[in-house]
Amino acid sequence: MTQTAARKQGYTATVVAGCFAVLLAQVAYSLPGALNGTFQREFQTTGAELTWITAAFAIPMVVFELTTGVIGDLFGRKRLLQVGALLTVAGSLVSYVAESVQILWVGQIVAGLGAAILYPISLAMLAAVSPSQEARSKAIAVWAGFLSIGAAISPLMGGWLAADGDWRTSYLVVVAAAVISIGITQVATDSSAPQGRRLDVPGQVTLALGLIAILFAATQGSEAGFARPEIIGAFVAGLVLLGAFVVIELRTDVPLLRLNIFANRSYSVVAIATVVGMFAFLATCYSMSIWLGAIQHQSALKIGVLFLFIQGPAFVLVPLVSHLIRNFSPRWVLTVGFALIAVSGIWCSTFDVHDVSWTRFIGPMLVLGVGFALTVGSVTAVAINTVPMRLAGMASATTNLLRDFGFALGPVLIAAFAVSRANSDLSTGVGGAIGESGLTPPYTEIAGGIAHGGGAMAINSMPVVPGAGPDLPPVPMPESLHVLAFESLGNAYSLAFLVAGLCAAAAAALTLFGLFGSKRADVEEPLTDEELVAAG
Repeated sequence: MTQTAARKQGYTATVVAGCFAVLLAQVAYSLPGALNGTFQREFQTTGAELTWITAAFAIPMVVFELTTGVIGDLFGRKRLLQVGALLTVAGSLVSYVAESVQILWVGQIVAGLGAAILYPISLAMLAAVSPSQEARSKAIAVWAGFLSIGAAISPLMGGWLAADGDWRTSYLVVVAAAVISIGITQVATDSSAPQGRRLDVPGQVTLALGLIAILFAATQGSEAGFARPEIIGAFVAGLVLLGAFVVIELRTDVPLLRLNIFANRSYSVVAIATVVGMFAFLATCYSMSIWLGAIQHQSALKIGVLFLFIQGPAFVLVPLVSHLIRNFSPRWVLTVGFALIAVSGIWCSTFDVHDVSWTRFIGPMLVLGVGFALTVGSVTAVAINTVPMRLAGMASATTNLLRDFGFALGPVLIAAFAVSRANSDLSTGVGGAIGESGLTPPYTEIAGGIAHGGGAMAINSMPVVPGAGPDLPPVPMPESLHVLAFESLGNAYSLAFLVAGLCAAAAAALTLFGLFGSKRADVEEPLTDEELVAAG
């Protein structure tokens, strides 16, 4: 067998392994999308507790992506990819047996660590084994297609199994997929790139702790109150830690994140638009899931079907998006994409929560999916074309981090806004609703305690007011309280859709005006001495 033939064989096996790995990661990440309502009823969660189910996966995925990439470069990617699949197995098994929302968080955290490996390492393996630039482009396109497939089938699978009362089985499916991924990876070609690479432990620690502190404060503040000392302290600690991260990255020889690239105006515009636009995209997805599942208590299968309309265009339109990027200014592709995401959010904000027709979401979710297809396939291309070619790989990796950071912010910040607004409206009207309910003591105090402690989400989901012993059995939750909580949540998430839409509109305006006159950077610009050391 010739060397060329062997390389082609390794290329095919590695592409298969990488694509299946990213499919696995996306299935695990997207699974709660259709199950939020199921989780809320199963575990009787508050709004913040429900948000943490998604955030517990996303936060470790975002904060460790860059570090796992460095580890793969230093010590080899093949075994690390298998470790990522093993972590997905462990996290999914914990979620399968979870009897409380706190245990489910643990499973999500472990699976999120697995995804922090699977996403960057699978892509790096494909790039390393590709025999030509054309082969690399094709492999990355297929990789992106499998990512979209995972995002489409996962909520549908979860919704279908939840409709049969067996949502836990969906996590066993993830386990089976992870085992298959480990086996496929065994025949892939290993690769590494240790030259000029080393772990940036101070940078990783400050970045991780800073992001976790800020996201914790945003999520818990929505229910506990943003004026509480621990919430203010978490915000301050997060800002201090992120400030320390910036100082560390500017001074270290081999930074985790090269901040000097943001001196490029066009790249900075794309970076900001990516975070804001991807926040708007996932905020809209999450709000739809909460609206139908946790508020209206509709079937998880219906939500899963809607996710097909969201993610389907990202796979179907891959050839069209590739053609548009090559033949038109990506500025226009990005602007149109973000504008469509804005249309979707604003459209959904006009819906009445009393209307339980789920099919009305098909139109805006399809628009959202087309907008996502245009943007997610374009941001990396724009980033690469606005910096010197010698920085293209780093620019792409940083853009991926920013995209996933936007994804992580989506559920956390939009839920913090909506839950805080809904609980505020509930607190304003709960006295009058209890007065109209006909409840007598001690049920009035118990209902008031539920409203104060669990918020609108708890009142909306509880069928009864619990009793206080054998002589005080549970009584039905009064309709006045149900209506107040239901309408408070509906009004809050209508505003959440509007906020998401306006954020996407801001991203569209930013790319339209911020990229005006941008050109491809000088690919012949020489390396500096520092960059030669960093690049090896």
